[in-house]
Amino acid sequence: MGIEPPKEAAAPAPQLMTYIDSVLGEERADRVLMYNPDAIGQWVYEKYPYFTAEVVANTELALSLHSVVPPVTPVCFGTMYTGAQPQVHGIQAYEKPVIRIDTLFDALIRAGKKPVIVAVKNCSLAHIFLERDMDYILVDTLAQSNAAAAKVIMEDKHDFVVVYNGNFDYRMHRSGCESPETLSELRGNSQTFAMLSELVKQYWQSHNTLMGFAMDHGCHDVEPFIAKKDGQMRYATHGQDIPEDMNILHRYMIHKAVK
Repeated sequence: MGIEPPKEAAAPAPQLMTYIDSVLGEERADRVLMYNPDAIGQWVYEKYPYFTAEVVANTELALSLHSVVPPVTPVCFGTMYTGAQPQVHGIQAYEKPVIRIDTLFDALIRAGKKPVIVAVKNCSLAHIFLERDMDYILVDTLAQSNAAAAKVIMEDKHDFVVVYNGNFDYRMHRSGCESPETLSELRGNSQTFAMLSELVKQYWQSHNTLMGFAMDHGCHDVEPFIAKKDGQMRYATHGQDIPEDMNILHRYMIHKAVK
């Protein structure tokens, strides 16, 4: 977007920068939509390509990445939106404090951009980036969240849009990584991304837009156990420094403005 990065951020991913430059040349993106599904590991992509067919059809760059330790949601998104390692941004366990170091959202605000986070109440993204002079659309259900995201695109008032969907993670824990119910949620994520892509192409035609399908970590099956927090059975989890949890695959697409 041509703005200064967050103050603690590491260098940007060279593959992503090369892709953006190859499409936009000297121009920059003036809109970004980051779609953040939860817990979709790279191995899931590779084993079940049918369930992410819409994502592949609506992106050009596949970017293999390594998550951070421990690979749990607030730690990972803390790093994704600060560019800093967990020991720097301060979240090193499954906790949801407000991050106090400089974030991408702070950098956007300083540059006069208007960011928004669209998510279900009480999820990590609904907590850890609060207390900024920006918009938060926090709702009760996944369907409401995606409807709100669609409305944000159609209104075309925000420069940087974050949309979080935690449905795959929720179902994976409760029925296993490869259950029909979990794979159905994966297909739902793929179809939601396609829907958002179509709206971007229709309503953001005057903008150079970067779209990302960018999860936080992966997952792996475990012997069933009763979760202490809610007493429900768990059949899969994440949080270990193993390939299933750490290897993720982001996908990106630039939609050039229609001149």
